[in-house]
Amino acid sequence: MLPLMEEFYTIQGEGYHKGTAAYFIRVGGCDVGCHWCDVKESWNAELHPPTSIDKIVNNASNYSNTIVVTGGEPLTWNMDPLTKMLKEKNLQIHIETSGAYKLTGVWDWICLSPKKIKLPKDEIYQRANELKMIIFNQDDFRFAEEQAAKVNKNCLLYLQPEWSKREKMMPEIVDYVMKSPKWKVSLQTHKYLNIP
Repeated sequence: MLPLMEEFYTIQGEGYHKGTAAYFIRVGGCDVGCHWCDVKESWNAELHPPTSIDKIVNNASNYSNTIVVTGGEPLTWNMDPLTKMLKEKNLQIHIETSGAYKLTGVWDWICLSPKKIKLPKDEIYQRANELKMIIFNQDDFRFAEEQAAKVNKNCLLYLQPEWSKREKMMPEIVDYVMKSPKWKVSLQTHKYLNIP
């Protein structure tokens, strides 16, 4: 059982896989507590019904070959049973995580999005495929470099403006990426396209 906040079929809007049709499984529960979080309603796991993994997997397998597990913070829970069943259906499984908890589950793609409030566990840096840093203010560039120094050499590096600050921070992100082209710009394209 997992506290399922929502599940939906949409287009991945962010990072390397943007534009890909994907089925999202949003798990409730998060104590990282980012003040700019756009899904604060996910924080309290008790608000979301415990749902059997069988049911979640059956729903997911009806829609897409690409499954994105997100939250909240999905690694609050043991992801081994969920990913085992998804893999049995030959699905591609992605996770979006702050990395603040032990990495469980088997993943085809790990999007690591560290938060200053509760830093990632050391083990996840070497496993991350994508580092997505949210830029809310100037200090976030410093934090982004600090985190980039810890990931593996094949990890893709993205800077993404926090949605409410996008007009202010986007010109700064563009300048930064042009000066330091190891980074790429990530946008929340689903919000521009007005899809979930």
